[in-house]
Amino acid sequence: MTSTAPGGTTPTGPAERMGLRTGLVVQELGWDNDTDDELRVAIEDAIDGDMVDGDYGNVVDAVVLWWRDADGDLVDGLVDSLTDLVGGGVIWLLTPKIGRPGAVDAADIAEAAPIAGLAQTSAAAVSKDWAATRLVAPKSVS
Repeated sequence: MTSTAPGGTTPTGPAERMGLRTGLVVQELGWDNDTDDELRVAIEDAIDGDMVDGDYGNVVDAVVLWWRDADGDLVDGLVDSLTDLVGGGVIWLLTPKIGRPGAVDAADIAEAAPIAGLAQTSAAAVSKDWAATRLVAPKSVS
């Protein structure tokens, strides 16, 4: 990430590394009792509001999708996460890190993303137990 936080400092918090900032509407999907509450609080602090759920019914700037290996078909989950996402928005796919219960193989993400119409752009260190993968819809050529 090349942008800097206000004041010219490098982003240090997990939400800042994810590019989340005040005023963005972030939808959270896949929440369960195993999600990282510290990361959730950091995101809500960064956007200065609560994350919205799948029933929000309006466009969102970013989606935080918590996903585990047993959650079903990743392609379907990614396609569903596009429902409310504004054009140019970002999906942050959060999966348990390798070696932890529910871990998702990186190859599965690399395979599922393009099928769902997404491109994998980067990863961010955001949590002790969860890996974050940034996914975006490829820019269309006119």
